Amino acid sequence: MSVKIQAADIFNCQGTEQEIVMKIEKLEILETDYETHNDIILVVDDDRMNLLMAKRMLQNKYKVVCVSSGYEALRFLRETVPDLILLDLHMPEMNGLEIFDQIKNMEALREVPVMFLTADCERETELSIFMAGATDYVQKPFIAEVVIQRIARILELRHYQKSLQKEVDRKTEKLKQSNKKIKNLMSQIISTLANAIEVKDQYTRGHSVRVAQYSREIARRMGKNEEAADSIYYIALLHDIGKIGISDDIINKSGRLTDEEYNVIKQHPVLGADILKDITELPDAAVGARWHHEKFDGTGYPDGLRGNEIPEAARIIGVADAYDAMSSKRSYRDALPQQTIREEIIKDTGTQFDPAIAGIMLAMMDEDTKYDMKEHM
Repeated sequence: MSVKIQAADIFNCQGTEQEIVMKIEKLEILETDYETHNDIILVVDDDRMNLLMAKRMLQNKYKVVCVSSGYEALRFLRETVPDLILLDLHMPEMNGLEIFDQIKNMEALREVPVMFLTADCERETELSIFMAGATDYVQKPFIAEVVIQRIARILELRHYQKSLQKEVDRKTEKLKQSNKKIKNLMSQIISTLANAIEVKDQYTRGHSVRVAQYSREIARRMGKNEEAADSIYYIALLHDIGKIGISDDIINKSGRLTDEEYNVIKQHPVLGADILKDITELPDAAVGARWHHEKFDGTGYPDGLRGNEIPEAARIIGVADAYDAMSSKRSYRDALPQQTIREEIIKDTGTQFDPAIAGIMLAMMDEDTKYDMKEHM
């Protein structure tokens, strides 16, 4: 819209208050092709004539709320978020910059544009307004058409920014959903691979899942965040993937293995690491597969790593794997009593197991007074 002004400077009209009000009310508002919005504009000015003029100029296009003090403005702003604030610079009790400072500290209002109204023409005033973070300012006396055009452009930009933000939010949500689907797919693929191992090895059904659960809990107790603990879980699920390359006759032999057969079994960490080496989204998958049979004193296989040379994920899985092997039924024996397992872990702490990780496993066992972890976790 535009305004047909009957006085070049409506804010400097001469006459009584009633006469000035009548002049303001007689301003001819000319409709144009501008779209009418439901934007809310808050006008803060201690001069009644200025408020009347602002309302007359803007009410055909916007929802205009007029208040005469900073305290009224702040009360309104605690309940309503406007689309634009027109703020007089000089007011008693609380000036415009003081009001603006409080507005900036209100979370919901940080993106709301603020236009200052002032009769000052000093350069320092203009500088202080923009340094405070205002969107724009106009000097009094001003031409109504200019103010209306500036307001229209500010609000047009705000609409564009809101629209852009909605699109960003929509794309972000879509990306989140896509990532969630990819993560779910990865989880399903890893679980399917783990199940393939379970199908092949009839005597260790559920072993990979239990080792993964123990490993995640150990990682959590070590202070790992949820993402890191979940990563350990998936690495542990695949730690025995190399058994796919071992003969079924050896895997499912009912009885103790010969030395030759045991040497074949000992190849599964290398085979597993070779299978998993190209999974870049879970780079430590091959780490868990290759080194979960290394021992803290360097006597493990396949590479004889010792101490902290063994990657942390492999050290975690090594303890979890040993616990599940002892607490599960095998073709040649039943599950060992919990106290026997506890004594074995204590005996092998510092030789087979990382002492800190073994300590966490022992604490988990001490909490498991009914031995519920055995083949159930």
